[in-house]
Amino acid sequence: MRKNIKLTAFAATSAALALGLTACGSSSDPASSTKAGAKVDESKALVIAASPSPHADILNFVKDKLAAKDGLKLEVKEFTDYVLPNTATEQGQVDGNYFQHKPYLDDFNKKNGTHIVPVVNVHLEPLGLYSKKVKSVADIKAGQTIAVPNDTTNEGRALQLLAANNLITLKEGVGTSAKLSDITDKKGLEFKELEAATVPRALNDVDAAIINGNYALEANLSPAKDALVLEKAEGNPYANFLAVKDGNQNDPRVQKLAKLLNSDEVKKFIEEKYQGSVTPAFGAPAAS
Repeated sequence: MRKNIKLTAFAATSAALALGLTACGSSSDPASSTKAGAKVDESKALVIAASPSPHADILNFVKDKLAAKDGLKLEVKEFTDYVLPNTATEQGQVDGNYFQHKPYLDDFNKKNGTHIVPVVNVHLEPLGLYSKKVKSVADIKAGQTIAVPNDTTNEGRALQLLAANNLITLKEGVGTSAKLSDITDKKGLEFKELEAATVPRALNDVDAAIINGNYALEANLSPAKDALVLEKAEGNPYANFLAVKDGNQNDPRVQKLAKLLNSDEVKKFIEEKYQGSVTPAFGAPAAS
């Protein structure tokens, strides 16, 4: 993600909290969060942590164009990693976040003892295979190296994309939890595991790379135009959503934001700005 991290002292506090969570799990009780019927100061700004693009871009569109008419004060804080938005939400440093999909959140909650829940789906960022050295999937040959994200959910997702395009063969039934050890036929390919945010920078050093949609956009890649192959949107479980700490779903400000994020205006903004590189994922509230 972008290096101009807008965190300052806030980041230091959140980082310390993140370390504490990693070491011993959260001691927070979700029962302390806002419950139905509890009074909330709706004049107070709702603070949402978000990845810079497209998440913060979408939130800032809502902030600048839609929020005022619904009486919502919205503040957007940009983060460039996949850990701090959840730990900050858990500890109340922010009111919610918008950066992740359900498989990642489930894995994060399990490993960190956090209590983050989805509120409403907003968009999908298709994972893609990119290269500066080959022009098509058919050009990828034995002996070449492909970089993949190293986090649990995105690596499995990346391997499924490779398998769907006949670049590897996976064990039956491994699904999105697939690991490199689940490859039954590498077809002569080598793999380099990297933190998702650093994969775009490795494009010059490998033959191809699987890159998350938001990181592709931040690296000035157009998923719709530049990817050799993209995930299919239909039936895709990786919709990105607004999330809060369990118990805060009924905060009126959260409900206002959820409604605005699923509005016709936001749908049009996503479609016009991203031209298929990011697609709306509106529908029923995200599964909890």
